[in-house]
Amino acid sequence: MGQAWPFHVIVHGVVHSVAEAFRRIRTLTPAARCSAAIEVLTDIAERRRPAADALKDWGLAHRFAGSGDRAGIASLVYDALRRRASAAWIMGADTPRAVLIGTLRLQQGLAAGSVATLFTGERFAPAPLSDDERARLDGGTLQDAPPEVAGDAPAFVLPDLAATLGDDLVPELKALARRAPLDIRVNALRGDRDAILPALAAYDAAPTPHAPAGLRVPIGADGRGPALHVEAEFLEGWYEIQDEGSQLAALLAAPRAGETIVDLCAGGGGKTLALAAETGNGARLIATDGDPRRLAPIHERLRRSGALAEVRTPRSGKARADVLEDLDGKVDRVVVDAPCTGSGTWRRNPDAKWRLRPGSLALRTAEQAQVLDRAARLVRPGGRIVYITCSLLSAENDAAVSGLLSGWRGRFDVVPADEVLATGPDSLRSAVRKTAHGIQMSPLRTGTDGFYVAVIARKS
Repeated sequence: MGQAWPFHVIVHGVVHSVAEAFRRIRTLTPAARCSAAIEVLTDIAERRRPAADALKDWGLAHRFAGSGDRAGIASLVYDALRRRASAAWIMGADTPRAVLIGTLRLQQGLAAGSVATLFTGERFAPAPLSDDERARLDGGTLQDAPPEVAGDAPAFVLPDLAATLGDDLVPELKALARRAPLDIRVNALRGDRDAILPALAAYDAAPTPHAPAGLRVPIGADGRGPALHVEAEFLEGWYEIQDEGSQLAALLAAPRAGETIVDLCAGGGGKTLALAAETGNGARLIATDGDPRRLAPIHERLRRSGALAEVRTPRSGKARADVLEDLDGKVDRVVVDAPCTGSGTWRRNPDAKWRLRPGSLALRTAEQAQVLDRAARLVRPGGRIVYITCSLLSAENDAAVSGLLSGWRGRFDVVPADEVLATGPDSLRSAVRKTAHGIQMSPLRTGTDGFYVAVIARKS
């Protein structure tokens, strides 16, 4: 057996290691973060992978980077993805380097001189700016840019988006390219909004513009909000992190105590919890999802919040039984938070818009038709289907509702938008867009993600 190290030697070694770790963490200057962001953007482009995966792998390969550095790099990457098309336009190139440089100008308002202080080529900084890059930073403009560039969106979805957004197409797309706010929903099963406000005073939380149980917490300069999920009030179920648009969609579902309600695409349970809170746990609430893996978080969230819901998890495999068969024709209200492209969440998931393809849109619309048909078989005569997406695309919204109406000829009617809005706050009525079959929220008009809600009643 070897000789044991003296205690003071061990302590000295630990202290030295910690000091060395902090020294290495401090080497990630703003310029080094730019280099790291270019590296991550290159990985995303070359391997066509989600930004979250590329950022995670970068962090694992560079463990000396602290949490603040990783957050800063992530903010640079997501901002560059938000402004990818417009940044490439003013820089005359779509390389990761060009996109990041253009983003620093468009998103952060940095002039050529300020960007040059980050791009020096020294130590871990990116190579110095070329004469052409400086000229484009000084003189680049979006004045003559086409809508898909000015709005930073895939060109192939613009006709569909224009059908929904009309003259607001480019302003709405620009709003979708901004950073999203941090919203929470106060859990009415624990207490009201005024009761939790003092506990969040340090975060400058304020009521959301529309949702009666919502609070909005300011985000930092790096686009990130505080770690609310570690606060005691969160762990005790006083609130859930949930976009105001999602809160409003659950409110417009108009759940009532005494009803049997199925949350057909419950996922992690965000709307299930909101529905339970709206009814004061007075409804029979059943939550399920076609993908059993998505249901995994719901059990802990139910326990924490005090919400009561029956979770029916389908078994995997081709021969799995229908876990809702006993409810066919008996359900008062079926909430369908349908799988969609997520175009309404591009503020939060900017890489999703660049990975969107016509084939993936077709796949989603087929899934929406399938889940709506299942909802139609569940709802009783006189009952209602509440169809929700986080999409701005009419193909996933009004067209999906039209498909249900034509497939079930004469057995369903769309509930007028004014009747649906009557169950929500007055401020929402003048803010939303009314579509052929439903209502559309959006970042520009309502300050929320792009949620769509339509209510379809089965005839008695």
